[in-house]
Amino acid sequence: MRERHASRGARRAREFEAFVAGAAGRLLHAATLLTAEAPDANPRARRLLSLSLAHTYASWDRLHGEDPYDRARQYLAARFARGAWHRHGGLVRPRRRPVGPLGALTPQERLILVLRLYEGVAEEQAAALLGLPVERVRTICDRATATLLRPPATAPVRPVAAKTKAKAATP
Repeated sequence: MRERHASRGARRAREFEAFVAGAAGRLLHAATLLTAEAPDANPRARRLLSLSLAHTYASWDRLHGEDPYDRARQYLAARFARGAWHRHGGLVRPRRRPVGPLGALTPQERLILVLRLYEGVAEEQAAALLGLPVERVRTICDRATATLLRPPATAPVRPVAAKTKAKAATP
């Protein structure tokens, strides 16, 4: 009996290691996009990934044919949303602007954009995962995409030569 448990545990560990080897990089990238941290300095994203993988490992025997990547991604998204809610009082714009490529977006916009465009999750699935109507997910995704595609507003540049002439003309 003890040998069977040891054998089952070893097989479970090998299967999970193979899963992590194949999925951890993509999940870390998704977590980094969500947290809007720089790819080389992403402690919040690494923590999200660790918690997601630990949760997936804990429920590994109960997956029963479910996709472990899908389970890990769901937990990652839910954990990010819960953390953003507690940290910022909701999924609204935080006090200081994150530095990552999606830093111009609110946490909710980042979450929906990453799920929809990076992970390829259908609108219906994203809506169910977040508890939002499908139309709301579509609207937020469209707004986030427009924000990223819109060129940043630049201040009008005053010519330097005009300044110099104005100073020279005054006695």
